[in-house]
Amino acid sequence: MTVAIEMGTTQGGQPATLDLEELLATRLLVQGNSGSGKSHLLRRLVEQSAPWVQQALVDPEGDFVTLADQFGHQVVDAAAHTEAALQQIAARVRMHRVSVVLNLENLETERQMRHAAAFLGGLFDVDRDYWFPMLVVVDEAQLFAPAAAGEVSDEARKASLGAMTNLMCRGRKRGLAGIIATQRLAKLAKNVAAEASNFLMGRTFLDIDMSRAADLLGMERRQAEMFRDLNRGQFVALGPALSRRPLPIRIGEVETSGRAGNARLLPLPEKPPEDAHDLIFKPGENEVLRPASRPVPMDTAQLLAQLAAAKPPPPPGEVLVREVAPSPRLPEGPKTTIDEVVRQVLADPEAIYRSPAQVYQDFLVRCRQYGLHGRSLDLTAFKRKLASVRAGVDAETADTPEWDQALTVAAALSDDLQPVFLLLARAAHDKIPCPSNAQIARARGSRSPRRALGLLEHMESQGLITSDVDAYGNRTIAVPALGWQTQPGNPDAEDAEDVA
Repeated sequence: MTVAIEMGTTQGGQPATLDLEELLATRLLVQGNSGSGKSHLLRRLVEQSAPWVQQALVDPEGDFVTLADQFGHQVVDAAAHTEAALQQIAARVRMHRVSVVLNLENLETERQMRHAAAFLGGLFDVDRDYWFPMLVVVDEAQLFAPAAAGEVSDEARKASLGAMTNLMCRGRKRGLAGIIATQRLAKLAKNVAAEASNFLMGRTFLDIDMSRAADLLGMERRQAEMFRDLNRGQFVALGPALSRRPLPIRIGEVETSGRAGNARLLPLPEKPPEDAHDLIFKPGENEVLRPASRPVPMDTAQLLAQLAAAKPPPPPGEVLVREVAPSPRLPEGPKTTIDEVVRQVLADPEAIYRSPAQVYQDFLVRCRQYGLHGRSLDLTAFKRKLASVRAGVDAETADTPEWDQALTVAAALSDDLQPVFLLLARAAHDKIPCPSNAQIARARGSRSPRRALGLLEHMESQGLITSDVDAYGNRTIAVPALGWQTQPGNPDAEDAEDVA
């Protein structure tokens, strides 16, 4: 039986239909600038097809959670679950054929990408017995399948892009029909967009987006200008599930609406300046300040056992090819130590962004200048010492039994996490303000403070740390295995002192 759902009307007033069974086999791409009616189109499609097929919506803005009240979709709050838990939830969604909305609105961009990748992976990897037909709608697809690298980590981008590629390229045999929507075709990975056979193109103004839209619809370049003239709710349809020739349609009405609604002008309330000051700087009578949730801390023995079991095999040795320019001879002194040479190497602002192997070569050159035997500290030991120095650990602290315990925990971690863990442990040990995102990123060897958020989330999911944010936005981090805790600190501070 053919199921044709009504999407709206054509210019001649005839019903514009979409063949649902054909869509399940061919996938759909929706494009339209903000305000073009793209979300309205997705809502119309989901509402009309809800009685016929299971659905999953990846919703970065929380706009589609209102489907739950009228159509029975279950809302999955991604911020309340780990990536592993989302994979299991996605598998159960397919096993029990429940329609869901994955709400990502409470996560920053990198965490949205990681959590969406985990959820899509769970839908994709389910056993063959549960390959039932399912529409998978991904709004703002350019966030999850970017055409170029951005501020997020390569790991998050690759995971998200891989999940989107699996959905669009290999999902059909598993019963998954990808429906992806984007504001900017130019920002969407071409290998993901190219897998769609059906298109609904809405209003767009940039030449590069109009050109790509015209190419996908098989139109001549001179016809691309028509996309500027489309009104809100008007789209050009093409594809085996829609129309064999480009067909302008107007999307019909919907039964539900987004939580934000349409932007309308609203006069400001009349408040004297002194009242306005009190309203924003003083807590309300019934206002509740909610601390950030934290996982149940593990004791040291449990943590070390888990880390030892999860630690990946060491990477193959890397061959360093580096031309070391002659450095000016540093003033020699009878009390110069290897620790002092390490600190001198890190005095170079760019040293923190180079690989440990490169910094090690610089260290060996300086040791020769001082007449020290640098090879007495091999590369593995140098990395551990480098992590402590980047964490700002002084010699007095480094010799204490408490810090030996911190080093024991850090030794079970991967090389990229060790300096971040020791930075946080040092701040907690000294009871100083929590390091900012910029400091954490520098300890990791990155210039992007946003990467610090992903690192902290990963460490918290492993039970290495717990974090709280107070009413003023200051962050406190505790290290359960050591029993230490930092003082509150501003995570967005830009002028924090470099830990190195």
